[in-house]
Amino acid sequence: MSLKTLLMPAISQRMLSRERLLKLRERVERSRIASDQRHQVHYFHQVDDPYSALLAACLPQLRLRYDIDLVAHVVGPPTDDAAPERAKLIAYSRRDAQLLAQHHALKFVDPQAQSAPQAVDRATALLVAAIGQGCFVEVAGKVSDNLWQSAEQLMNGAHGGSTLQPANNTAVRAHLAEAGELRKRLGHYLGATLFYGGEWYWGIDRLYHLEQRLQDLGAQRSGVSGLMFPPSKDLLAPVQLAKPPLIEFFFSLRSPYSAIVTPRLFELSRLTGARVRLRFVLPMVMRGLPVPGAKRSYISQDVAREAFFRGIPFGRVNDPVGRPTERGLSLIPFAESRGKGQAYLLSIQRGIWAEGIDLGSDSGLRHVVERADLSWSEARLALQDEAWRKTAEDNRAELFSLGLWGVPSFGVGEVAIWGQDRLWVVEEALGL
Repeated sequence: MSLKTLLMPAISQRMLSRERLLKLRERVERSRIASDQRHQVHYFHQVDDPYSALLAACLPQLRLRYDIDLVAHVVGPPTDDAAPERAKLIAYSRRDAQLLAQHHALKFVDPQAQSAPQAVDRATALLVAAIGQGCFVEVAGKVSDNLWQSAEQLMNGAHGGSTLQPANNTAVRAHLAEAGELRKRLGHYLGATLFYGGEWYWGIDRLYHLEQRLQDLGAQRSGVSGLMFPPSKDLLAPVQLAKPPLIEFFFSLRSPYSAIVTPRLFELSRLTGARVRLRFVLPMVMRGLPVPGAKRSYISQDVAREAFFRGIPFGRVNDPVGRPTERGLSLIPFAESRGKGQAYLLSIQRGIWAEGIDLGSDSGLRHVVERADLSWSEARLALQDEAWRKTAEDNRAELFSLGLWGVPSFGVGEVAIWGQDRLWVVEEALGL
């Protein structure tokens, strides 16, 4: 057992604890009050990003609801190491943004292609100029809408401010460089992101965390209650489905998002009778795809907030990268053959992400195996079977054929969706 394996659970438990987060928030607020500053929210907008288009349209309402200063920045796309499957990400983002828009009664229709570079450049120049003139919040939604739905009008001068003229190339380049460096220094890599008091919030999906924080601080304006985009509620009671469809569940043992959605998915399966097929894949890093430090850091903090909200234990982590993951995956077919696939997956994910168990050790793996009511002596024999490797590769190929590449992902009939925060799409595909 390495020193890292010994120390990681204790360190992660402290770093990801709710108590530490709340203390950091208290410290930030004391500092703000002491320096007589207003609540300042930074917004990073990527012009050709559909999620940025959705969030930009909501900024006026956000500013109406809260006594905040919104500081806007226009940034470029993430670097290659943060977007290893860029073409798939771009195509998927448009489809997913359209789903989000329909779900939340917003305006975005997937045009089936990215906007022309000239239109993106025009929108960028307009938005940089808007920042300089202090009217970004007022015009960003309109400029984005024109870019995605009527680029010709944008090129012909249509935008959200009648007197707004595009910034020149020198000003645009300087702004993008400065904004990109600020985003990097503050610790993120994506557009459609909000930064407030040491924390990041991505897109309209995480806006509720920021709203709850601002409301806890009393920053909401008079009469404001509720949330702009409340998170979906899980099914609580059984529902009779005539012919429950199969749910294909693509996951990785190294994905914390997979871990926090698994118990919710299995409960949905129990309540509806829809069977879940376990489709495990190797983690990205074990498939040669890099995960930069800023991405790892944000994901950890984001999962901790999401897990807390859903009441799912999380935070005492023992990274299973490498041989521990291989050992854990090799026993999934064995567990399924004994009718214990779900119990085993729940046990092993809890061990990795909430208990800091080392799957590389026999004692650790034995604990999660026996907790799932499986025989350790039989499991030790199953560890010698390498057939799981082909299954993992077949699952990866199937995932890619759906236009997806990351986990957790779900397939229900013709519907293919990615993300632990898209369980509502699975429910809709089930006919709920």
